Amino acid sequence: MDALYTAVATATHGREGRAVSNDGQIDLALAMPVALGGNGQGTNPEQLFAAGYAACFGSALGLVGRAAKVDVSDAAVTAEVGIGKQGEGFGLKVTLRVELPDTLDEATGRKLVEQAHQVCPYSNATRGNIDVDLVIE
Repeated sequence: MDALYTAVATATHGREGRAVSNDGQIDLALAMPVALGGNGQGTNPEQLFAAGYAACFGSALGLVGRAAKVDVSDAAVTAEVGIGKQGEGFGLKVTLRVELPDTLDEATGRKLVEQAHQVCPYSNATRGNIDVDLVIE
């Protein structure tokens, strides 16, 4: 694959440090969430992953919607990223909650969401590695 764009970010001190993108658009404190014993005084990798996945999936849904001549511009995607013990380490799981426009029938909506899941780069990167549940609301 030839990259059309490459994002660059550096994190220091792991989950209790700082994340900065090379263009300065991201510069934020990182902290363990309270649920994992941290102070919650910053964002965490799971939140960043959730935001990226939700945005990317929304774009993929727009792409397949335009190809099908279906307006999904009012759709909203919420990504829930969970972390937990998996074997000796940790693993992730994702639930994508897709809120479709009321004007869209259920069968068409489900088809578009499933197509978006096939073209979304995050879905392709996680397929076979992370359980991803699609929930249409």
